[in-house]
Amino acid sequence: MQVSNKAAHLIGSEIIKLAGEINALKAQGKDILNLTIGDFDPAVFPLPQALSEGIQAAYRAGETNYPPADGIAPLRAAIAQWYADALQLPCNPNTEVLVAGGGRPLIYAIYQAWVNPGEHVVYPVPSWNNNHYTYLVGGTPVELEALPENGFMPTPEQVLPTLETASLLALCSPLNPTGTVFTADGLGALCDAVLEENRRRANSGRRPVLVLYDQIYWTLTGDDTAHVHPVGLRPEMKEFTVYVDGISKSFAATGVRVGWSVGPAPLIAKMKTLLGHLGAWAPKPEQVAVARYLGTPQADQDVRVIQKASLERLLALHAGFQALKAEGFPVDSIAPQGAIYLSVRVDLPDATARLLNDAGIALVPFSAFGASATSPWFRLSVGTLHRTDIEPLLHRLRSLFA
Repeated sequence: MQVSNKAAHLIGSEIIKLAGEINALKAQGKDILNLTIGDFDPAVFPLPQALSEGIQAAYRAGETNYPPADGIAPLRAAIAQWYADALQLPCNPNTEVLVAGGGRPLIYAIYQAWVNPGEHVVYPVPSWNNNHYTYLVGGTPVELEALPENGFMPTPEQVLPTLETASLLALCSPLNPTGTVFTADGLGALCDAVLEENRRRANSGRRPVLVLYDQIYWTLTGDDTAHVHPVGLRPEMKEFTVYVDGISKSFAATGVRVGWSVGPAPLIAKMKTLLGHLGAWAPKPEQVAVARYLGTPQADQDVRVIQKASLERLLALHAGFQALKAEGFPVDSIAPQGAIYLSVRVDLPDATARLLNDAGIALVPFSAFGASATSPWFRLSVGTLHRTDIEPLLHRLRSLFA
């Protein structure tokens, strides 16, 4: 059967491919510490009880018909209130908030609603899935290889030369896969550059550069790390920024599938129409429960529990990698700042295979996120990691170099 040209050349998830190799080894009886998954093991990070009970209550109450295409009004109002309180980000719940079945449909809708075929999409690498979304809409990728000395975050010096031809600038903080964040100075400089470019475009009648800001990990920043976002730093950016967020990471609720975008009303309206045709809304019982839960003291407490547990694991692993580095082993790590990820360096030939086959440690190479194929850096995820696995992991890593 001959499929469409687009489908024929579509590349599958590199992480899913690696998962297949891991599962094959497990089927052979191999003991694998699998730290590749950007997900939570419910046995380690359970869904908050109040949210779970709220979802079950909504099902029992018969909240099982179609929701509105943009999400139920109480949830949109709860999102707007939470953003106003926690992020000082004002938005109109009726025109500037869109709810969908997780963050992925929303990112896809942003790309489809904004990027014309051939237009430039600027994004750093490593980063999650921007290459695939750019391909799906026929955009032209402009990849900026970020450096470890900058925490793998793009710098103004890298972004500035790309803005003149850019349609979309895709950013994420805290960043998947690195667990690092923008500083206020760094993001502020990027916002200033976008605003200056858009002033020039307004004079010539050209469409502005749009910033896609994925902040789905923002509640999981480190204790000494401030989350910053475009509108919070430069209020004028509200006209040019669309946010992606949801409950999947904040509340260890990846399978519950409630995400949202906040952005300019004309763009949100077209995204709503697009996702309405796809039927990509979040289930109504989950929406009802999240509307009642979001922004409550219990929700704030639950977020803190998840943040502390993930940060504890990240810091312990970072300390372990730094101890191995001090002993002269060819490893390194970047101090964790947010999300559930640690950037680690393992400088070995064929490191991915050696880690997996010789040490029973599964990590995702940054090359799976668009970085150079020779990059020695990896994403280590703690969402499925028991505290008792930390010492055995470091022991296996040490044994690899014996």
